[in-house]
Amino acid sequence: MNGEPDDLVRALRAAGIMDERLLEAVRTTPRAGFVPAGQVAAAYRDVPVAIGQGQVTTQPSLSAMMIEGLGLGGDEHVLEIGTGLGFQTALLARLAADVVSIEMRPGIARQARVNLARHGVRNVELRVGDGSGGVPDRAPYDAVLVSAALPQVPAPLVAQVRPHGRLVQPIGPGGHEQVVCFERTASGLDQLRVLTLACFVRLQGRYGYPLDEAELL
Repeated sequence: MNGEPDDLVRALRAAGIMDERLLEAVRTTPRAGFVPAGQVAAAYRDVPVAIGQGQVTTQPSLSAMMIEGLGLGGDEHVLEIGTGLGFQTALLARLAADVVSIEMRPGIARQARVNLARHGVRNVELRVGDGSGGVPDRAPYDAVLVSAALPQVPAPLVAQVRPHGRLVQPIGPGGHEQVVCFERTASGLDQLRVLTLACFVRLQGRYGYPLDEAELL
């Protein structure tokens, strides 16, 4: 028995997710279409799944906490750092006006592009490149979601958040983080609250940890 989207919605409610628009987005976005074929049996369980190249998806309840922290109302211009196979991207796209998502690994980005197109998600601009520097030519953003860890928010990402906009990022060295929600102010970012504790991969790139180029092949 592979489960169904309502199983995932129940798991998110149990984890404390209360945003009904977000829960409906989860219900109507089949996660099974955004995981590798060999992982479909786990698609509607609240667990991360491996997607190749040493990468894993964010656990659905954790992803939902991060999205909920952005406080999306429907008309936002959103930046996502780390597309993965596109499930979180699709949720953001259903909750905001449009999404710019950047993924460092070309093979993973290609599959995400296929997944998003297959499920009719058209308000996403998917870039391949170094997400640690954001996507400055499409800034400013009302909301930024970073799906990798660093001890601080990279300066280029801070600069790309619109005043009063929000940024959610795991803060830590990679493997043991506080997931923090920030608001952009005149002086930079103010921490609003810690959403949860979690373990994330490291944010790699020019403004993050050094990248082994072989990982991109």
